[in-house]
Amino acid sequence: MDLAKPGSTLLSHTDILPLTCNRSGTCCHGKAVWLNPWELARLAAAKNMTPRAFRDRFCEFGGIRLRFDGESRWKGQAACSQYFPGTGCSVHKDRPLACRLFPLGRQRQGERFHYMHEGRGFPCLEDCQDVKALPQLTVADYLAAQDTQPGETAQDEYLELVQRLADGAFGLLLETGLAASGDRLTLGLWREAGNAPPVDLARRLGPEWIDRLMLPDLDGGLEDPAEFCRRHNDKLEEETQAAFGGLERFEEAREASVLMIGLALHLGRGLGADPSELSMHWVRSAIGLGALDNDAVN
Repeated sequence: MDLAKPGSTLLSHTDILPLTCNRSGTCCHGKAVWLNPWELARLAAAKNMTPRAFRDRFCEFGGIRLRFDGESRWKGQAACSQYFPGTGCSVHKDRPLACRLFPLGRQRQGERFHYMHEGRGFPCLEDCQDVKALPQLTVADYLAAQDTQPGETAQDEYLELVQRLADGAFGLLLETGLAASGDRLTLGLWREAGNAPPVDLARRLGPEWIDRLMLPDLDGGLEDPAEFCRRHNDKLEEETQAAFGGLERFEEAREASVLMIGLALHLGRGLGADPSELSMHWVRSAIGLGALDNDAVN
C-alpha cells in the first residue's frame, strides 16, 4: 500500500525550514484532520469523555475526521471543533499526528517513509509571513519537538491493520471458492466502495461495524499506541471470525468480502490514503490471483 502524494516536495531530516510556529491559529481553520482509533480515544480522554460521546459530538463519518464547526475567524474558514479563540487548541497535549506534523506530511513508498510538504513553496509562508523572522529548525528537530513518535507508531500499526482487513476480504473471495465459481460481481463492489464518499461508505458499513472499527472496547493502554493497536487488531479478528467463520453460500461470502474491504478503505481514509486508489490496487491484485471482473482494469 502506497501513501505517496503527488505534487509534493520530499524532505530529508537535515533540511532546515521555517518550522517555528507563531501560534496564530491559522492552521486550525479550514483544514481536514483525519483520525485513527487510538487518536480518537486519546482526544476523548483529554476531554474526560467516552470515545463514543466525543465521536458523536466532535467527529464525522463514524469518527475518522474531526469536525471543523468552530467560529470562522480566519478568511471566513471554520475553526476546528477543538480550537477556541484566545485560548488555542483545547487538546494540544493530545493532538493528532496530523496537527503535530503540520505543515509537513508523512508518506509511505513501499516500506520506506518520507516527510514532505505540499507544493514547491513552503506552505506556512502564504498565511504566516512572520515565521520567516523566527528560528529555523531541521526537520528532525521539529519532529522531536512535536513528539511525533507515538502518533507515527499508531499510524504504522493501523496501516498494517488496513492490509490485514484487506487480506480478510481476499480470503473470503479466493479461499471460499467464490472467485472459482465464476463470480464477477465482488470486484465491482470493491471498486464501488472505493469510490463512495466517506458518509456513504460509513452508512454502508453500518453502525455496528463502524463502532467495532473506531470504538474498540479496550481498557486503558493509551500510553502504548503499539499495544493498543495490536489489541484492537486481535479484537477485530475475533469479531470477524465470529461473524464470517461459518458462511455457507457464495452470496454470504461476497457480502462479507465487500464489508471487509469497506472497513479497510474507511480506516485507510482516516490514515490519509486515497480509497479509490487503494480499491483499484486491490482489484488488480485479485485479478492477478484469478478473480474475474466485469470491467477490465489495466
